[in-house]
Amino acid sequence: MTPLIEGNPSGPTPPDERPLINGVSAVTGAAPPLDLDRAGVGTAAREGRAAALDRWLTGLLPTGVDRIALVAVGGLGRRQCAPYGDLDLLLLHDRVPGVDDLAAALWYPVWDARLGLDHSVRTVPEALDVAAGDVKVALGLLDARHVAGDPDLTRQLAGAAAEQWRRSAVRRLPGLREITTARWAAHGELAFLLEGDLKESAGGLRDLGILRGIAAAGITDALRPAVRAAHLRLLDTRDALHATVGRRVDRLVAQERAGVATRLGIDDPDLLLRRVAQDARTVSHALDDAWRAADRLRGGTSRTAGSRQPSTDGRPRTADGRIHSADGRIRAADGRPLRRPVARDVVEQDGELVLARTAIGARPDPSLSLRVVAASATTRLPISRATCEWLAAYCPALPVPWPAEARSALITLLGAGTGLIAAWETADRYGLVDGWFPEWPRMRSLPQHNAVHRYTLDRHLVQTAAEAGRYAREVDRPDLLLLGALLHDVGKGLPGADHSTVGAPVAGAVAARMGLPDTEVALIERLVRLHLLLPDVATRRDLSDPVTISRVAEAVGDPATLDLLHGLVRADARATGPAAWSDWKGRLIAELVRRVHTALDTGVLPDPPVPDPALVAGPLPAVHLSEGTVTVAAADRRGLLATVAGCLALHRMDVVAADAATVDDRALVEFRVQPRYGLAADPVALAADLRRAVTGDVSVTQRLRGRALAARADDADPKVVWHRDAATDAVVLEVRAADAAGLLYRVCAALDEAGAQVRAARIATLGSAVVDAFYLVGGWPDDAERTRLEQAVYTSLREVQGRAPG
Repeated sequence: MTPLIEGNPSGPTPPDERPLINGVSAVTGAAPPLDLDRAGVGTAAREGRAAALDRWLTGLLPTGVDRIALVAVGGLGRRQCAPYGDLDLLLLHDRVPGVDDLAAALWYPVWDARLGLDHSVRTVPEALDVAAGDVKVALGLLDARHVAGDPDLTRQLAGAAAEQWRRSAVRRLPGLREITTARWAAHGELAFLLEGDLKESAGGLRDLGILRGIAAAGITDALRPAVRAAHLRLLDTRDALHATVGRRVDRLVAQERAGVATRLGIDDPDLLLRRVAQDARTVSHALDDAWRAADRLRGGTSRTAGSRQPSTDGRPRTADGRIHSADGRIRAADGRPLRRPVARDVVEQDGELVLARTAIGARPDPSLSLRVVAASATTRLPISRATCEWLAAYCPALPVPWPAEARSALITLLGAGTGLIAAWETADRYGLVDGWFPEWPRMRSLPQHNAVHRYTLDRHLVQTAAEAGRYAREVDRPDLLLLGALLHDVGKGLPGADHSTVGAPVAGAVAARMGLPDTEVALIERLVRLHLLLPDVATRRDLSDPVTISRVAEAVGDPATLDLLHGLVRADARATGPAAWSDWKGRLIAELVRRVHTALDTGVLPDPPVPDPALVAGPLPAVHLSEGTVTVAAADRRGLLATVAGCLALHRMDVVAADAATVDDRALVEFRVQPRYGLAADPVALAADLRRAVTGDVSVTQRLRGRALAARADDADPKVVWHRDAATDAVVLEVRAADAAGLLYRVCAALDEAGAQVRAARIATLGSAVVDAFYLVGGWPDDAERTRLEQAVYTSLREVQGRAPG
């Protein structure tokens, strides 16, 4: 909480100079013992800690002192004390002389007990004046609770603060909303974070304080039973986190998750994450409802248009006689809220969507819920809570197959862009999505333990559909692109190594239940099964190799499917997070799509690349630098690829792809690169180091070797995988390992020392992991040769990771 007043600016008075207050010494001597249960979790444990603190703090306040009260706010004020929470205390007085010295006598024992403390000293008018200027202080005073001293002072403050808040809340909530939005931007959404802040993130405990304030102002019933239950579970989770770590901490990090789950009696840490996500979504949804209720009270902007006309009674009217009310909304001539149709069976009323009267009958249309949610997404208007509750209670399940209007409503919903997110979340909170897709509960709030993913599985699927709308005009069947985006990861969480393969029949079953024809069901299955094909091939295979192009063309089958996959992969990457995409990756995928399109349209496969004539005939060594490309020509010798890779790593350049060729007696190597930290390398220094390195100057690679050995990657075991028949004239060795400085250089050097000739390499970085594919010239090696090469690679990887070879 924000302190209500600063302490004595001149510091506490020395003990031998402290005055008497009402004839009682302000020096209290040693602090009484404080015994807190810091392992307890749950409501009883929190109240027990509050009671123990009350007794201890009461003992710190001298007896016989009039017109002074010790008031608790924050967690202690609510009797919701976390095991290692701070104390928020207000020393309230009625202009008592020497009160700052008494305050010091109170605060020092708290600090000596190693408790965090926000302290303040105020009169009642001073406290109310501070609350009038600071909305966070105003909210804090709503939790004010008497601890010791004069109870009349506490009652006076609590009553006046509550009344002040009720009178000013509607006017002050927009400012609070701005502060809250900034906090959300800094801390993210608790429902979708793997390591969220239980207090500060959106949907966390701080938001529950806002809901209490809105409820205290009488604006809406913000603290409904589901919200109260979510609040208690979040408090329990924070208790368990404090008890597990042994100090105050609000971020539920991965390494503490298992211990917290155990303390809460939850068998699986993932179940804990899902429970936290569900509770955070409940809180966020309730706060959205509460903001809207406050907006209605303060006369928020009406979306209903109409020109204003003067009237004889002084009330502005539209041209057809409708009234502009004092709250800024257009109402009917008799003052009732105006209802405006926005879709079949859906009307707008007071800025929310409600059902038309004709839609409510004994047998509601099964597609009604989908149509209402689609209208919400396209108009960006929220659905009223009463309408959501009615739909959840009375809208029947969709028949199998779905009626055409239900399919149409779903595609309208999925194609609404950013409007889809809020509308889908509302439908999910009221259980409507479960009625459309029985598979959804399994995916709801399912965490994705991958650094590149920023969302839980269900939110990722919805986000992908929202992003897919960007590419709808590039494909022949935008409806299937949107549906494929929603279903592309439905296999995650099911048994099986490859979620794409596992998910394809699940997606097909959903499409068939919706009533799609067999050909479209098959296409949805293919999109789900192949949704990783383009990025995997583009980043791990040689795009100039005819085998690469022919295999992708064979898998895709036709240009229309290729375009759908291209749109899907871009939408998937945007929904995953910034680490899942880069300009280079986008260009590689676009190049692959272009080549496969050519093969599908004409049957023509790509020709081998033609070397730059200047590199073939010019003086050696030659170094050409252009944006994103580094090309080197030098006398043919072993280890050239590794040498150039090492030099690039030394200049903090990430390699995306590498190609090597030999023309007569000279070797040509070309690297496509991007700066690791966003800053381009100095071209003069890079070119100089490259020339020195390829002519045999070992000082360059020695510098890199030292840097690589100093690096530390994670402890995950690397893996080597062989791919036969994946290239025209080579075998592909794929290395999967943790990313580390100089890794490409060390692997290339190890392969070279083992006698393998690398003609091309493709580098894919997936968060903190890499998948590097090396094209080794020659036929498929026998078992002994493969074992020898694998051992060389494993040794180099262990050295990069700072382990002893073994």
